[in-house]
Amino acid sequence: MRVITYGTFDLFHEGHRRLLERAKALGDYLIVGVTTDNYDASRGKLNVAQSLMERIKNVQDSGLADEIITEEYEGQKVQDIQQYDIDIFAIGSDWIGKFDYLGDYCQVVYLERTKGVSSTQLRNENGVIRVGVVGSGRIATRFVEEARYVSGVSVEAVFSRRHESAQAFAHKLELQYANDSYADLLKHVDAVYVATPHSTHFDYAKAAIEAGVHVLCEKPMTLSRAQTEELFALAGRHNVVLLEAVKTAFSPGFQRMVAVARMGSIGRIRSVDATFTKLVRSGRELEPGDGGSISELATYPLVAIVKLLGLDYESIRTQSLRPASAEVEVFSRIDLRYPHAVASARTGIGVKAEGDLVVAGANGYIYVPAPWWKTEYFEARFEDSRDNKKYYYKFDGDGLRYELAEFASMIRSGAAESFKLRPAESIAMAEIIESARANAEVFE
Repeated sequence: MRVITYGTFDLFHEGHRRLLERAKALGDYLIVGVTTDNYDASRGKLNVAQSLMERIKNVQDSGLADEIITEEYEGQKVQDIQQYDIDIFAIGSDWIGKFDYLGDYCQVVYLERTKGVSSTQLRNENGVIRVGVVGSGRIATRFVEEARYVSGVSVEAVFSRRHESAQAFAHKLELQYANDSYADLLKHVDAVYVATPHSTHFDYAKAAIEAGVHVLCEKPMTLSRAQTEELFALAGRHNVVLLEAVKTAFSPGFQRMVAVARMGSIGRIRSVDATFTKLVRSGRELEPGDGGSISELATYPLVAIVKLLGLDYESIRTQSLRPASAEVEVFSRIDLRYPHAVASARTGIGVKAEGDLVVAGANGYIYVPAPWWKTEYFEARFEDSRDNKKYYYKFDGDGLRYELAEFASMIRSGAAESFKLRPAESIAMAEIIESARANAEVFE
């Protein structure tokens, strides 16, 4: 029986070895496909640390492969299976269902993820980062699924205030631990991803930092400037990475858009208008306390504003719509005045509007269509339309891989901050959100 499997095999660890052992046990001849750098980039795999030759050597040194090939393009598996007369295609169960179409050519086997690998084995000399997830909702599920695209990261554990939810989450996503206390989770991870209701972020992040654990915290990091400042100061004292998980800030298209705007191509920036709305019919977003369109969505337009205009705004005014039937505001407009520019952030969970971003300058403007927070395309437009220029970029998956990749890179390099989203910018956004919620002119 001839078996084939594929992978990046970056920072080769015991989990990789176990997968190859189990694949080899399915037959008597194992072919291993190692992905090329270009193919990894095309499929959105981030933070691959080793070269193709180093990764091939990882597989060779395992002594488990009878033959090694390279995977260079989408669709190659179909050809390889036929060319090499394959009987069984084997892959990790975190890809379950993804490769069912190969059943037309050979038997498809999904190998259950190895849960018994010890933390020491997993880390080994390559330093794979063990991540624990705090929370078991929709965003946490998407995070675990996206983490497979970030090299050198392994999501190992989950904690939820409802232990049965954590157990179901761990079973579904094949995590090693479903911890019944947050303290237990912190004992066997290097980093946590906090994906709980907004008002709980501060306590979870603080406890992790004090335990020496790195923190990637969902937006908004907190709902006040003071708490956000306190967390960054604490992270500095404990020498751990703290990063706000705003996927837009770390995506390639958004980063390029900011660079094009700030380089002066449209002249001095005079206005930034950003809108993000989504219709919410039920859930915590509509409940008093954490709820409302500002707390739920304002971080996205604000990250565009602070990246394009900076932190030195002079005044803020907020108007919010809260119908008599609603317990929270469902649409808000936050207006900021800068010394030489103005900005407007519009958010809605009960009102739908065109979710675009317009950056107006003295010589032209940049237009980013909806959904601009997943920037794949933008256009620089000028008085003479012949000067217009279009830009295209990939935005892979849900985008959570971009924030995780930056987070992991910071941990490995020992960086205290990322230019893509600096602590001062997170603090400023928290300040604006706090002021907007507290001082809004509310109407029905």
